[in-house]
Amino acid sequence: MTTTVTNWAGNITYTAKELHRPYSLDGIRDLVARSAKVRVLGSGHSFNEIAEPGPEGVLLTVADLPPVIDVDSTARTVRVSGGVRYAELARVVYAHGLALPNMASLPHISVAGSVATGTHGSGVGNGSLAAPVREVELVTADGSLVTIGRGDDRFEGSVTSLGALGVVTALTLDLEPSYEVEQRVFTELPLEGLDFEKVAASAYSVSLFTDWRAPGFRQVWLKRRADQPLSDFPWAAPATEKLHPVPGMPAVNCTEQLGVPGPWHERLPHFRAEFTPSSGAELQSEYLLPRPYALDALHALDAVRTAVAPVLQICEVRTVAADAQWLSPAYGRDTVALHFTWVEDTAAVLPVVRRVEEALEGLDARPHWGKVFTVPASALRERYPRLGDFRELARSLDPQGKFANAFVRDVLGDLT
Repeated sequence: MTTTVTNWAGNITYTAKELHRPYSLDGIRDLVARSAKVRVLGSGHSFNEIAEPGPEGVLLTVADLPPVIDVDSTARTVRVSGGVRYAELARVVYAHGLALPNMASLPHISVAGSVATGTHGSGVGNGSLAAPVREVELVTADGSLVTIGRGDDRFEGSVTSLGALGVVTALTLDLEPSYEVEQRVFTELPLEGLDFEKVAASAYSVSLFTDWRAPGFRQVWLKRRADQPLSDFPWAAPATEKLHPVPGMPAVNCTEQLGVPGPWHERLPHFRAEFTPSSGAELQSEYLLPRPYALDALHALDAVRTAVAPVLQICEVRTVAADAQWLSPAYGRDTVALHFTWVEDTAAVLPVVRRVEEALEGLDARPHWGKVFTVPASALRERYPRLGDFRELARSLDPQGKFANAFVRDVLGDLT
């Protein structure tokens, strides 16, 4: 039976005739072994064709696998099955008195899909969501179950892998002792004279928001760990009421603000776990650059803000610590991330996306793998020094290119 399957935002309709939902690991292994082309759909929060299998391919989800969240309190690790989302994982980890080092702004995204695309939270000392991963379990092209852990030469290519190596069925993550976080919001931070490094380092996690209708930032969100000192923030005024990042939107679904301390998993995301978005009337883009280029990038965007603002809901600026994942947008460099939430109008948004990319030309911007971008594949390949190593890894695990869809082949080149 043909089923229409779309991504979260509804801007992508997948061409596979149906979405397969195996209920067991053996079901996944059998489906993969007998299929010519396979792509995995996570929570659907990608905005491009990264999950598109093509009309002859199989679209597979691990969401119906029995949810596994096995916490080892002594080792401070958790093994989590591929379909689990961060909100579910965080509640269990917190109940054991432990914590993840960071979370993304939305806790409803799947763990496996997030780390596969280089998704991240914020903080000058915080790596992407892939940083705590210590082991990957995946079903490869012949249906074999393969485990790749730290210390294996293949590990740095196996976590942020764009789904090109196999079906991730479980991950093991490092944990740390639980902690509390308080969140404070400040308003009207000027761009002129901005000391970006000091602002970005003023709390454990920092996000700057602007709609680019004027220079500067409407809001700055500071998330301070209670076990770390409280820093002064003299550059902007504290908010006197709870705020939503998007001007005019109600703050009821945002996590607690106004300096009220609470568990890490109820403060690090911007949005409450109880608020479950069923669809997103938006498109998204994101570009990750070397952090020393932050001010150059912000001034370049300010120069084109009259083109950007009419189709923009909000722009968020965050930082990510360098990592060693070969395909991570933060590979090898401390990073500033420029995130754009656009209106839901592809025809109007794409020309502005190209304008943003032109403004950032020369700043070595790497687009988020799951967002809308138009950077040519030839340019992308030059920005990932370990791309050749990843190709060899993909060929060894998937010699026939079963998991390499058009998106992967275009970006990474021939993997067979």
